[in-house]
Amino acid sequence: MDERARESAFINALTTEHFVLQSERGALVGEMVGRGTVYLSAVSSSLIAFGFSAQVGTRIDVFVATVLPALFVLGELTFVALLRDSLLYLSILWRMQRIRGYYRNLHPDAEQFFDRPDADTELRAELATVGMRRGPGSMLFTGASTIAAVNSVLGGVGLALLAARVVHAPGSAVTPSVGILAALVLFGVHLVYQRRRSAQGVLTPQGSVAG
Repeated sequence: MDERARESAFINALTTEHFVLQSERGALVGEMVGRGTVYLSAVSSSLIAFGFSAQVGTRIDVFVATVLPALFVLGELTFVALLRDSLLYLSILWRMQRIRGYYRNLHPDAEQFFDRPDADTELRAELATVGMRRGPGSMLFTGASTIAAVNSVLGGVGLALLAARVVHAPGSAVTPSVGILAALVLFGVHLVYQRRRSAQGVLTPQGSVAG
């Protein structure tokens, strides 16, 4: 195989890899949206069921004690899955940026159509969606953080109800205080875990940690 044929075969393989990565990227987005939708739908349905049960005057202690832990476990699994998918998504994005960087050097006019990988505005936006920008509030707007916030509230509610049972005073001021504090602590733990996983799991094409 001569040099021209080898170069043509390489370009074809690179184009195919770019297409495969783009397809995998789209599939990951679909999976993340699906997981988040399933969890939030389960939470919404459970809240509606709680409301109906309260209206008919039936005891819902057993119902709440059964459903809330199940929702919390589902939320934790969803949070971990979304975080994993986000890191994989960024890994795919880095690989696509490397290919685009190669495209940029194929022809002198290619610079008009392909931005430099380290200056790509799309790349910066994608990094921001998973909290990879510097700043104390950068992770508050990710999909995983959204699930973590909802699940932390559920955990706080569950612990508040448990505290009310323990102290035998449902109307006590201790109950909401326990719930609020527990929710804040749980959400903070989720953010710390997300930051550590992001720092360990995402590398730039040059091999350094992004963030």
